[in-house]
Amino acid sequence: MTRRIRATALVAATAMTLAACSGGDSAEDGTVELTMLAASYSDNTKKLWEEVIDGFEDANPGVTVKLEMQSWENINDVIRTRVQSNEAPDLLSIDAFAGYVEDELLYSAEELVSPETIDDFQDSFRENASVDGIQYGFPLIASARALFVNDDLLEQAGVEEPPTTWDELYDAAKAVTDNTDAYGYGLPLGSEEAQAEAGIWFLGAGGGYGTPGEITVDTPQNLEAARFMKKLHDDGLTQPDAGATQRTPMLDQFIQGKFGMAVGLPPIVGMIEEKNPDLDYSVVDIPTKDGEKVTLGVADHLMAFRNDEEKTEQIGAFLDYFYQAENYLNFVETEGFLPVTKSGAEQSTDEAMKPFLDLLPHAQFYPSTNPAWATAQSAMQSQIGLIATGTDPKQVLAGIQAEVDNA
Repeated sequence: MTRRIRATALVAATAMTLAACSGGDSAEDGTVELTMLAASYSDNTKKLWEEVIDGFEDANPGVTVKLEMQSWENINDVIRTRVQSNEAPDLLSIDAFAGYVEDELLYSAEELVSPETIDDFQDSFRENASVDGIQYGFPLIASARALFVNDDLLEQAGVEEPPTTWDELYDAAKAVTDNTDAYGYGLPLGSEEAQAEAGIWFLGAGGGYGTPGEITVDTPQNLEAARFMKKLHDDGLTQPDAGATQRTPMLDQFIQGKFGMAVGLPPIVGMIEEKNPDLDYSVVDIPTKDGEKVTLGVADHLMAFRNDEEKTEQIGAFLDYFYQAENYLNFVETEGFLPVTKSGAEQSTDEAMKPFLDLLPHAQFYPSTNPAWATAQSAMQSQIGLIATGTDPKQVLAGIQAEVDNA
């Protein structure tokens, strides 16, 4: 293996060294070509990657990056075929990476990039990008949840401050429901993303979905959270069909003033600006049982395939270059997501994203590297809504756990 680049600041300075290197796919003129397959988030994604690549190639003569874009609908099939044909790209932008780690196809972060780059990742995202304590994924973009509050409705209801605990949330939701024409809290337990809504409540009670080693759904903490969700519904503080309500239409109704509070994602800010710019609202921390900060985090990743050991240094140089704050922040903010690096969060000037950024250090994640997570997610989506139709929450959680255990 060639020498690893160990400092982000050295990326440009190593241009002459990199120009002299060659790899297995090098052209006859000595140019080293890296291949990259990336998922498209928007019409901007290709242009943004091209800007990063142009800057990297200017700083590193003799190294080129060949970019291929694919839609999210197609990229999983494309990469599966490439891997089976031993034609994996050097760099891949996608969500999941654990399967490739299991097949020993990926470089670890320590083999590629500088300690400064590794240390710059938010700790929770770095942990989520690791398997057995070794980081293989490079967090790319982040999304987190926060509580959206209709300030006008809370003011009409006599609620002076947004809630920070479950008890305060209950009281605020009751005040809105009793004193306005809106529901107090939007509770989407339909199949679209029930595992996310329920997961937020689980985390708020100190629970969750377990670890990469063990999926745990029917815990005392999760049961307490499920019973609280059911109480909100049964006491008439949510929409009556919460068990079948999908997230997207519910948030559309929040934007139109039909709910006092709802948990949402960063893109909702842009949707409000587009659909109801006069809405008087705030974005605040999600209330939890005891007021402790927590959020559900979601991250996509870059990863590097172990195709040609002689290109290790060039791959690492590209990643070090990309994660420099001025390069990375432009990419992530243009796409409308949250930065996963500490430097990106510190240098961000997007005030609308600040509540989400403040929550990122408290983000917890699905145990997506556990093979049983797919079963758990599907069972949550199809069954957790039953708590809003009269079924005992303990029975619901036990049924979901049984499916996980039998997966």
